[in-house]
Amino acid sequence: MTFPTWRDWLFSAKAFAAAMLALYIALACDLPRPYWAMTTVYVVANPLSGTTNSKALYRTLGTLLGASAAVVLVPLFVNAPELLTLAVALWAGCLCYLAALDRTPRGYVFMLSAYTLPLVALPSLATPENIFDLAVARSEEIILGIVCASVVGAIVFPVGIGPIFDARIAKWLRDAATWADDILHDRAGPATPVARQRLAADVTALDMFIGQISHSADTRGRLRWARELRGRLLLLLPMLSSLADRLHALKLEAKELPPGLTSALDEIADWIAGRTVAGSTTPDLLRSSLTALQPSREELGRWEGLLTTSLLSRLNDVIDLWQDCLVLQKLIASGQTGEAWRPAFSRNQLVPGTRYYDHGLILFSCGSAVLATLAAGLIWIQSGWPGGAFFVAMTTVACCFFGLLDRPAAAMRTMVVWLAVSTTGAALYLFAVLPRIHDFEMVVLTLAVPFLLIGAFIPRPQLMLITLVLATNSTGSLAFQSRYSMDFAAYANEGLAALGGVLFALTWTLVTKPFGAEIAARRLLRAGWSDLATLAEGKRKHDLSALAGRNLDRLSQLVPRWSVASPDQETSVDILREIRIGYNIVALQRDRRLVAGRARDSIDTVLSGVATFARQSLSAGNFAADGPRDLRDSIDTTFRTVREHGEGSAELDTLQSLVGLRRALFPHEAGPPPEPRPLDRQQAPFTLMAAE
Repeated sequence: MTFPTWRDWLFSAKAFAAAMLALYIALACDLPRPYWAMTTVYVVANPLSGTTNSKALYRTLGTLLGASAAVVLVPLFVNAPELLTLAVALWAGCLCYLAALDRTPRGYVFMLSAYTLPLVALPSLATPENIFDLAVARSEEIILGIVCASVVGAIVFPVGIGPIFDARIAKWLRDAATWADDILHDRAGPATPVARQRLAADVTALDMFIGQISHSADTRGRLRWARELRGRLLLLLPMLSSLADRLHALKLEAKELPPGLTSALDEIADWIAGRTVAGSTTPDLLRSSLTALQPSREELGRWEGLLTTSLLSRLNDVIDLWQDCLVLQKLIASGQTGEAWRPAFSRNQLVPGTRYYDHGLILFSCGSAVLATLAAGLIWIQSGWPGGAFFVAMTTVACCFFGLLDRPAAAMRTMVVWLAVSTTGAALYLFAVLPRIHDFEMVVLTLAVPFLLIGAFIPRPQLMLITLVLATNSTGSLAFQSRYSMDFAAYANEGLAALGGVLFALTWTLVTKPFGAEIAARRLLRAGWSDLATLAEGKRKHDLSALAGRNLDRLSQLVPRWSVASPDQETSVDILREIRIGYNIVALQRDRRLVAGRARDSIDTVLSGVATFARQSLSAGNFAADGPRDLRDSIDTTFRTVREHGEGSAELDTLQSLVGLRRALFPHEAGPPPEPRPLDRQQAPFTLMAAE
């Protein structure tokens, strides 16, 4: 681990200054729990000012929502603590479910309100008449901390999100360019390596930055460009995967590529990698060279000709997408929000914000949190434990924070350890140091060393949980008041209750959720196969962009989990291949309505075979590298039937979809034997899907 940089120390100094400012104002205003203002500063503090602002906004909303629920529920159930506990548990579970469905910074509103209710409501049962005053005071203290953190972060050496976002985009494009270079120079096979599939997870990681853009002064107004870029980055992945497959298939058939095509591939690779002299190679020149390589209409009746045309179409798509990515990268970096832009790639809808949710696992995790909170509440009620309110509240906090993780027990163990450390350290300060201090200046001086050290490590992602627990629990345990009135028995009772709540949540999790990433990964794989079967059966709306968004989001969730669950088998999973199958199914479902008679019946047979194969994969728990032989024969028969009975552009589009489907389902087999029918010269010009 490296020593904190000067930027880390600067952030730590800003956070500490904001915390002390919040504490001073809270003490001066005689708020009942001024330490909550100090705690809030460390909860929302972030090295990026935009992230601090968004967390501040959403924490304010979450606090107000949770406190309002406490004002409503406590008077209703003050004489029925069991019903209040049930209401708190159901509230936490429902809000956690909403937080899981909103994977943007806005989801923090639901997460915070989920555990704010028990923190406010349960300790107030002894004095229910004060619940409104308590909720108002809690909101005031938290909003004060939020304002102090935001103001200090925005005024004192603010750090914008723009340069970091630009660096992330540049790294992603470099990685994608390396993959494209490997494909175009024949250094990549037809399957997509897991290292390349991780690019989908990297794009999803950009979502966090995109969600903060509108909250940062240096990037405000660039949200449109960022969303346009995200869509193209995601669409590049199946395009590059399809390009690798077409090149592999064409070399399998032709043994050697034509010199003109090889030269074009080299030029495109150099342009994508940035190895060309500025102005010497332009996207228009590259497209012109590809147009000159288009096969004759007679050649389009053969498998090799269809592969060549499909390859050229994929190359055109990659050029268009890459050109758009470079232009959008410059627009985002320059901040030119009002500039007109005409996209090069506009033939298809781009990937929207469609996401995939495993509702079964989400409901299981949220239901577990509900039962854990309810069980902890019943233990508290039956035992009559004076500090039991904090026991129940911390159980809820731990389950809400970590319950949706694949392996929540590991994070809960860490929380238990550092909760104990911070509680012990705060006790030493409270009972050995603080009684000797008589002014605020000495409080600041004695707190400076530990909190500046903790703050310097907050920017480290691998230490985020540890530093968060140390900072927030230490400030909460210190419980600064206008007058020193600490009682060791009360402090120990509340500390043990908080520690016991997390321990109870840990024990509950070990019993109810002993599985981890492997179950989630398998469910994601099976969901993909189920999608393919449903698409092939015609039971789902034919929407290419929604399919792309859902599948690529599933891929971004699967790749990190599969690496943990099956490290020895990760190279056998090529989710982009399944995405290509889905694209071609949707295209066939669309085009089958434009053909009639035997051609439509033959297409229906193919779709039925794909659905059967996907259902068999679900039953077997494995998606075979190659489909069944009867499905391959069915596709080959459909090639001949469509050539004999199809007409116009619908025929050619259908043939291209069959080419893509056959290559995705049978990547290791040569094409069908040549039985071409000369294409009618009166047919409409050849058209291709922009995405396969």
